Amino acid sequence: MPPQRDTRRRKKVSNDALRQFLHLMLLFGTLYPAYSSYKAVKTKNVKEYVKWMMYWIVFAFFSTAETLTDIILSWFPFYFELKIAFVIWLLSPYTKGSSVLYRKFVHPTLSSKEKEIDEYIAQARDKSYETMMRVGKRGLNLAANAAVTAATKNL
Repeated sequence: MPPQRDTRRRKKVSNDALRQFLHLMLLFGTLYPAYSSYKAVKTKNVKEYVKWMMYWIVFAFFSTAETLTDIILSWFPFYFELKIAFVIWLLSPYTKGSSVLYRKFVHPTLSSKEKEIDEYIAQARDKSYETMMRVGKRGLNLAANAAVTAATKNL
């Protein structure tokens, strides 16, 4: 078999594996937990509600880290399979992975950094408001100038 054809087959297999991974991650990582969260809110079951809140917080950190690790480690054998196994571990009622990570790492870290994080968010909010006002004023000025220019050309 020519080497070029073999390379195309490997790329197709790789793309198929990636597509399957994305479907599994969507199903296990987001849709099932979203539905379970909905049920917890609907039934007002505080224990389930807290469990799913811990999951979503841990999953948010995982998703953020995943963005970087995908670039660096996607070549690693069984990388995507390990990520699926990790998400299943997070979800499992037997391992309580998200609860373990939340209680041992996330909560202590966020608690110790909470003041700095809140200050950073407040600064970012203030700066973003100022930026939006400045950009909005510029946009209005440009629109007004364009309208005046168009009106004077028609005279």
